[in-house]
Amino acid sequence: MTGRRRWSTDEILDTAAELLRTSDAESFSVRKLAAALGTDSSSLYRHFRNKTELLRAVADRILLAAMDGYRPQGDWKQRIAALALRLREAFGEQIELAVVWGRYGSGGTGSRLVMEELLQALRASGLPDDEVPVRYHRIVILLASLITSEAGINTVAPKEYEQGMEQFRVAVLGADPERFPALAHFARDIRPLGADRPAAFEDILAAHLAQIEAQLP
Repeated sequence: MTGRRRWSTDEILDTAAELLRTSDAESFSVRKLAAALGTDSSSLYRHFRNKTELLRAVADRILLAAMDGYRPQGDWKQRIAALALRLREAFGEQIELAVVWGRYGSGGTGSRLVMEELLQALRASGLPDDEVPVRYHRIVILLASLITSEAGINTVAPKEYEQGMEQFRVAVLGADPERFPALAHFARDIRPLGADRPAAFEDILAAHLAQIEAQLP
């Protein structure tokens, strides 16, 4: 009698990533992954202790891919901006994994490479050592928030998006000027959350880095 095939860790993560392309982290389960691989859940627990550990490992592969071929160039702000755009692009192709990263984080090699580059760039800025971890933490929160927020917008189906846009137009353009005077005044210039995300991402990050620069000794 032929035994069941033994799947490698990379093969398990490949299949998990593929499942997460079409489902979210909430509905994803080790049982579904095992079914996709044609095995039982117990065989997967030899590689990962639980679902969260598995999701972290999948997200870490995105970080590894983002760091592949990366070489620091420019000053500290340019380095951080370049890294941020690489992360945004990498997770933009794996929308559900952006949510996983924002929720669970990662402790793998990819995560450590990102941490190392951010810390080195901040140290190169001239910040005192006791300020570097604080600034690092705020930048990571900012990036995770922006990337996962954009991922959330991208998961909306076209029909749902158009319905949301129609509600936005009604709410903004139809605002009662007596009750909402400022909204009525700026109505034609207010843009929905999903509009012009790339430029907004870069502007928000640049403003945050400028704030750090202004506080340098």
